[in-house]
Amino acid sequence: MPNAYYESHREPMESGFRVTYVTAPGGYHPAHWHEEVEILFHLNGDSDITIDKKKYHLQAKHMIVIDSRQVHSTFTHDPASMFICIHISKSYMEKYIPDLSLYQLGCTPEDVTDDNFQDYLDTCMLFQDLAKAYFRNPVTLTMETEGYVLQIFARIILHFSHLQGAVPTGTDQLTAERLRSVISYVIAHYQEPVCVQDAADLLGFSKEYFCRFFKKAMGVSFLQYLNEVRAAHVYQDLENTDLPVAEVMERNGFTNQKLFNRTFKEIYGCTPLSVKKKK
Repeated sequence: MPNAYYESHREPMESGFRVTYVTAPGGYHPAHWHEEVEILFHLNGDSDITIDKKKYHLQAKHMIVIDSRQVHSTFTHDPASMFICIHISKSYMEKYIPDLSLYQLGCTPEDVTDDNFQDYLDTCMLFQDLAKAYFRNPVTLTMETEGYVLQIFARIILHFSHLQGAVPTGTDQLTAERLRSVISYVIAHYQEPVCVQDAADLLGFSKEYFCRFFKKAMGVSFLQYLNEVRAAHVYQDLENTDLPVAEVMERNGFTNQKLFNRTFKEIYGCTPLSVKKKK
């Protein structure tokens, strides 16, 4: 699934991974997932990253690893936080490690122990070296970037992964697949007049059962999640286009001005017009 909530500063590479330098506005960035492994490194600011309903705090100069197909969301505490974001295809990297699909990858600052602290520190230093190379922009940047990414990923495999022993239960696996289906549906159709019944029909649930299922799994109602996704796209459009606020609101699926204003203010702590004026 494309990275829908971040501003890309570098085009995807044809080497099994892509690197973006991300400036994220303060506030909530709704739940999403990727087929690729995602590695985030905070260059400045701090944020809370929720992965499969568990929240982790990420400070500047620290990294977090999100395995492929894990549902995750971000809350950034600063008006503008900068990340390095790397997406890596496990299937592509199987040319180096044929059974990579059997590895479960994951690293958060809370996971770091005395035994692997130096390995974590060394990996974070590689991110800082990668950032320095990006800002120097030498003619060898593409070569250096590939080298740093491969080193980072190799260290994660060596020190922050394990071969999957216990396979998730059928219920857990089915719940995750259902959530990913709904999230993908919202990302594809958020500009349209989506309703709860549409999402319930997607899973073959009754409307009432779907509402309970989604709230339990995600911690928010389906309509709240849908409007948060829409608001995230509105923010991005306000920063990158000169369209009037009303037009941006409507083309991103909002039809109720009062609901839009309230949702936007709750997420970003400011009005849509103030974002436009700041631009």
